[in-house]
Amino acid sequence: MKRALFQRPDFLAAARTLVSEQGPATVTVDSVARRLKAPKGSFYHRFESRDALLAELWLSTIVDFQEGFFAALESGDGLRAALHMPAWARSHLDDARLLLLYNRHDFVQGHWPKALRRGVNDQADRLKAGFSGFARQAFGRTTEVELRCAKFVLVEAPGAAVKEHIRHREFPPPLVDELITKTYHAIVSRTQ
Repeated sequence: MKRALFQRPDFLAAARTLVSEQGPATVTVDSVARRLKAPKGSFYHRFESRDALLAELWLSTIVDFQEGFFAALESGDGLRAALHMPAWARSHLDDARLLLLYNRHDFVQGHWPKALRRGVNDQADRLKAGFSGFARQAFGRTTEVELRCAKFVLVEAPGAAVKEHIRHREFPPPLVDELITKTYHAIVSRTQ
């Protein structure tokens, strides 16, 4: 059996490049097909719509990022989870741009398949559970205050520290790790 000239990952890679270069609004069926020099029918053979492509791109990227993040959390190492953001960004610059410069709602909109909706919901539920587990471990409670601190120290502060470098297509320098570490210790030790 002859292998198809274009595969599903080819379309996702083309969309990722377009997002990294110019943002999700530039991803259209035509722009992806042009980038690959593929017929539009080839796109529709793999994706039911642009919305489905963008949702799958976002979900696969966030799941890839969260693999190391959750591994650190599940091992009880909150600092490693916080430092996962700059480490991952250094090895996945285009993906980091996708996650840090745009919002989930820039990708997950319109009509998309049930499996993608379920995947997005599962990802959100797992993240909430991760914040809750960290808050319980680090602060001893899971009230609204501790959950807010968990979200800040694990995701928001690292994201803010990395974002400006990513915007300029720079790898986050070691100073970023130092800032994240100091912020982590200041917040976690303050609330214990």
